[in-house]
Amino acid sequence: MNLRALKAILVAGVMLPAAQAAATDLEVTHWWTSGGEAAAVKELAKGFDATGNKWVDGAIAGSGGTARPIMISRITGGDPMGATQFNHGRQAQELVEAGLMRDLTAVAEKGKWKDIIKPASLLESCTIKGKIYCAPVNIHSWQWLWLSNEAFKKAGVEVPKNWNEFVAAGPALQKAGIQPLALGGQPWQATGAFDTLIISLGGKDLYMKVFKDKDAKAAAGPEMAAIFKAANEARKLAKGTNVQDWNQATNMVVTGKAGGQIMGDWAQGEFQLAGKKAGTDYTCLPGLGLNQYLTAGGDAFYFPVLKDKAKSEAQDKLAETIVDPKVQVAFNLKKGSLPVRGDVDLSAANDCMKKGLEVLAKGNILSSTDQLLSPDTQKQKEDLFSQFFANESITPEAAQKRFADIIASAN
Repeated sequence: MNLRALKAILVAGVMLPAAQAAATDLEVTHWWTSGGEAAAVKELAKGFDATGNKWVDGAIAGSGGTARPIMISRITGGDPMGATQFNHGRQAQELVEAGLMRDLTAVAEKGKWKDIIKPASLLESCTIKGKIYCAPVNIHSWQWLWLSNEAFKKAGVEVPKNWNEFVAAGPALQKAGIQPLALGGQPWQATGAFDTLIISLGGKDLYMKVFKDKDAKAAAGPEMAAIFKAANEARKLAKGTNVQDWNQATNMVVTGKAGGQIMGDWAQGEFQLAGKKAGTDYTCLPGLGLNQYLTAGGDAFYFPVLKDKAKSEAQDKLAETIVDPKVQVAFNLKKGSLPVRGDVDLSAANDCMKKGLEVLAKGNILSSTDQLLSPDTQKQKEDLFSQFFANESITPEAAQKRFADIIASAN
């Protein structure tokens, strides 16, 4: 063995412990616990583990509404995790303003995030006073109607091409013993369905007047009255669902026990996990088959300030991993969401993802209500619509009046 080779071995032997010492475990909290979501999370963990660090999964069962208070309590209470999921928007704004979240601007500039992350509104939602505080991981949109082809075949009616045809098919589904519309009991499901009706039935202008401009007159007007009438029809079609979690409602469509569900594109992760094929076993209608506009909301990861240098370096690695092109493809194909990068290969995308990409390519993208409204206003909406869908004694007129009052005081 020559001296050069021996020296290389000795250097490698010295360097290896240092590299191992730099690597660390990093706890990552999130609320992705359904089957499809868990499969997607494994892709993120695999990508991060490949950096030499270790993803320590901190999944919190339930929805974001359940998980966020726990996450926030840990951060403000001095027990921060290494990284945590929030939705794009204003959910972490107070934590950032309190100095509890890492500034990722240097990581973002190194990775040229402003050039590769599309639409720009995703990174804008991570930006406070010119600094970037989160890494967007996907684009999620709420405005989808998921349909069971099997259920409509059993009911003897054609698979609907839009929301109006779906409503018209309701009696035939009921006659066949099939739940027309599946809607779980979590409050965010009801408000998400209602917001979808506004965009898909009322159109872009009404949606922006109400949520961006906070136009209380529009919220109390005749166009919104038509949306509340449609919500009342949806309430009747959803009666008898009797499940709580969103993925339980999705499973009703997957198994043909329900005709359809208004739910975000994350639902297709459940169809894929069940081995169902888009366009054959189930049908997806962006914009409920009417106004094909989608909101560009979704998920992002924030990184609490930590004293441990190795963990801080691991946070940077995780942020880089999240926007890595291969990880973006692997994660989003299983999650059902769209990638935040416009330069990745999505030749493996299924029929539904392709529909979403077409809408994205047309520029028919709007900000989500998480981006336009404060968490407090969102909570007021959730309270209203969870009560409305659960209690038929609340008339559409009474609900609209309460809604207009919420918008009048929205921030």
